[in-house]
Amino acid sequence: MDFRELGQTIARLRKEQNISQNKLCEDIGISRATLSSFENARGIDIGLRKVLQIIDYLGYKIDLQMNTLFPSFEELRDE
Repeated sequence: MDFRELGQTIARLRKEQNISQNKLCEDIGISRATLSSFENARGIDIGLRKVLQIIDYLGYKIDLQMNTLFPSFEELRDE
């Protein structure tokens, strides 16, 4: 997943939870223009800390995984 896809995923999760851009931005202290740019992959000028705050706000987390050619047990199970 690249930053563009991450922004689109965040937009989808936010909408699924019926959270407006304004509400999310007010609650975590970022500008709506920053969030909109991130979600729409336009001039992405957002730091990792802000991205992690957004993801946490939406009730998710990012897990680092070792890059390997073989699928993980979880990936096999989910197929």
